Amino acid sequence: MVWQQIYDPFGNMVISTALAAVPVVVMLVALGFLHIKAHIAAAAGLVAALAVAMLAYGMPLGMAGRAAMYGGLTGLLPIGWIVLNIIFLQQLAEQNGSFKVLQDSLSGITEDRRLQLLLIAFCFGAFFEGAAGFGTPVAVTAGILIGLGFSPLAASGLSLIANTAPVAFGALGTPVITLAKVHGYDLIQVTAMIGRQLPFFSLLVPFWLIWAFAGRKAMLEIWPAILLTGLSFAIPQYLVSNFIGPELVDIIAALVSMICLVLFLRVWQPRRIWSSTSLKGHETDGGQLKPAKAVVRHPRSALIAAWLPWLTLTLFVFVWGLPPVKAWLNGIWAPSFKIDGLHNLVEKMPPVVTQPTPEGAVYVLGLLSATGTGILMSAVVGGLFMKYRPVQWVAIFGRTVWLVRYSLLTIVLMLALGTLTRYSGTDTTLGLAFAGTGVLYPFFGTLMGWIGVAMTGSDTASNVLFGGMQRVAADQLGLSPNLMGAANSSGGVMGKMIDAQSIVVASTATRWFNHEGDILRYVFFHSVALACLVGGFVTLQAYVWPFSQMVVR
Repeated sequence: MVWQQIYDPFGNMVISTALAAVPVVVMLVALGFLHIKAHIAAAAGLVAALAVAMLAYGMPLGMAGRAAMYGGLTGLLPIGWIVLNIIFLQQLAEQNGSFKVLQDSLSGITEDRRLQLLLIAFCFGAFFEGAAGFGTPVAVTAGILIGLGFSPLAASGLSLIANTAPVAFGALGTPVITLAKVHGYDLIQVTAMIGRQLPFFSLLVPFWLIWAFAGRKAMLEIWPAILLTGLSFAIPQYLVSNFIGPELVDIIAALVSMICLVLFLRVWQPRRIWSSTSLKGHETDGGQLKPAKAVVRHPRSALIAAWLPWLTLTLFVFVWGLPPVKAWLNGIWAPSFKIDGLHNLVEKMPPVVTQPTPEGAVYVLGLLSATGTGILMSAVVGGLFMKYRPVQWVAIFGRTVWLVRYSLLTIVLMLALGTLTRYSGTDTTLGLAFAGTGVLYPFFGTLMGWIGVAMTGSDTASNVLFGGMQRVAADQLGLSPNLMGAANSSGGVMGKMIDAQSIVVASTATRWFNHEGDILRYVFFHSVALACLVGGFVTLQAYVWPFSQMVVR
């Protein structure tokens, strides 16, 4: 039995939109204001989504349940698998003592916490976003920051803020490649268009990051380093996206930015070193730093041993992300399962698509090709370097599973909620509400991408969800489809910091369990403000010269 989606079940878009928003509102209010534990808040949101889908939108009970199950499986693999294995590697390094040596070596580059934040959260995080995406950069950088003396809130929130500008080209360009493939955009053109939007924010985000952490005055004290970091990322981001393609944008930009910043810090340091010890009790500290001991110098052999697991991680993640490697691993073993009772039985309807289009529901158990498996292999190799015995290795892995059990449950529930909203059509109702804004559509269409990522936790999923609608709306309004397709992805990156999946990853990496609501409140303003700035910039590109000359027609 085929079920066709209905986007205005009450014949009144105000009522339909309000009902469509209920599941998200329930989850966010429970998490951010009622201080309810994340897995319980996610469960409440999922129950609300099931009720809205069935009672308001008429989705059959069986289909709704299968859609939620399909999303839960996706949450477990690949997302939960990444989180589990990153924390496992971190546990190995911590118990071995090499993680402390790693932190000391980073402090040796600069003791200034602001500069450490640029190097780790922005540059290092961008590299992992480009290589793997899907929560990897936040998991890695938040864990390192908390070890350097950042509070759990600062380590979590600042890692989320930093992980914005690279997201559109994350996981070797997966979001934009998917956008072009699914919705018929020209890959080169839409990649170039994103590359004419995000570099401005790649320059802005490092300033924003340090301002959020240290305040305006402390930000201005290191403006040369911030400017260099932003420019050395933004310029390669523009050049690679416009003249090469989407796959290596983040990796090249992150490496250039990291090298430039490290070399610059060898010849320049701020007059005032902003550290947890020097600023203890200072009014601008804001409780974001914990007391830290003086920097310890280690012999070269110890430094090599400490960095080796993380260099191995970088190598494995990069190799696992290469399309030929993924294809080879999937060719070895990657069974797929059609979700009976859901696969091709839900049809998207106009105006989202030009004709009724069935929604597939095939779960691929790509365990070998999953990024989390690459991380696990790097942890195995790292464990060998750290001289762990197999029994110790297994014991630590078991303790890691127990440590992140609620985080994994939360991710499963969050993805179940996001997938159900997709198949029930409630997310499309929200998108259509934005599409009805006429001349203001460039601004609100950008926010549509922001909502898509905030709901699904993925720029790729947001592009799949709303990419077609952006194209249809742009054609109707006489706008460039490339402009609005790119805006969906560029606006979406600012929703990455408030999606529940990323927040759970951050709280897990910092061991700050049951504080997801605090993290959400910390980053929410930054997410909304930056999304609005992207929307304003896209509006200028749509209507105002000389910005309109940047548009790829």
